[in-house]
Amino acid sequence: MNTPTASSPIEPSPSPAPPAVPATARWSNPHRLLPRVRWAVQLAYLAFVALVGLEFARFVSQATSDGPLTASRPPAVEGFLPIAALVGLKRFLLTRYWDEVHPAGLAILLAAVATSLLARKAFCSWVCPVGTISRALEWVGRRTLWRRRWPAVPRWLDLPLASLKYLLLGFFAWSVAQMPLDAIEGFLRSPYNAAADAKMLLFFRHPSTTALAVMGALVALSLLVKHFWCRYLCPYGALLGVASLLSPLSVRRDPEACNDCRACTRACPAEIPVHARLRVISSECTGCMSCVAACTTPDCLGVTRKGARSLSPWLVPAVALSTMLAFWGLARATGFWETSLSAEAFRLAYRIMGIE
Repeated sequence: MNTPTASSPIEPSPSPAPPAVPATARWSNPHRLLPRVRWAVQLAYLAFVALVGLEFARFVSQATSDGPLTASRPPAVEGFLPIAALVGLKRFLLTRYWDEVHPAGLAILLAAVATSLLARKAFCSWVCPVGTISRALEWVGRRTLWRRRWPAVPRWLDLPLASLKYLLLGFFAWSVAQMPLDAIEGFLRSPYNAAADAKMLLFFRHPSTTALAVMGALVALSLLVKHFWCRYLCPYGALLGVASLLSPLSVRRDPEACNDCRACTRACPAEIPVHARLRVISSECTGCMSCVAACTTPDCLGVTRKGARSLSPWLVPAVALSTMLAFWGLARATGFWETSLSAEAFRLAYRIMGIE
């Protein structure tokens, strides 16, 4: 047996090799919880709207009967009267007088516009109950009809369809712009305007055959096409989309970090080709942050302010929700939330309009 000598030094045993990093290791996106938080916020707002609807239905039921009127009329129901709010906005711009009949409706409209100016169309993706229902229908369609593989709408069809909501917005804006101040005053003070919320309730309580057919078609199309109503037909969303073009916040893509997996584009509810944009400046971007949450590469997608460093994507919903709450608090504090009409005045307006 050979033994080591002074002339043959002992060679140190080789150190163990470091463990190999698996080639399939994936980056864990720190913003992956954004969609779940968005669900929680949306469902909370939807539950609030449902409670408002139930309370308003109780108010209308008592107001159209001969019994005592003890139920309160929730001001938030006026958020479903955007045309009246648009008329009230023109009157405010001309006279500096706030709408006394549906003041909360005007406050909600201005809050939604302010949200879009600051944080893109985050009102649509984080607050709007119709947007929540549309997202739920997308969820059902993805898991039943398409098994998570949505067929993208061709660009040659998407663009003309998307223009429809802007045409509707243009029609309503032109109609309001043509109204002289006397006509605006007459409309806002009319029994028709006072009873508009009750008429809306009756529309959903007792829909006509045509209304049922239209709503059924919209539900079916929303199962087949991502957010069909929001993307192609909602004039409210069109207004907020125009305002969002002035927002300082936007999603930015780093082309050097991008691996072209296109997960961001697949996650986008508006099917914006995020993977091909350096900066997402589009009136269709709702600020939902689905693209950022779906990104598979670190430092690829982020939110930036014009001329500033990258910001947290959580800032978009935080700014949007804070703006909505700030407008609500300001409207309540300044008396621009509660209507000046008494409960008996609404009862009289309902009777004049034949609501039973």
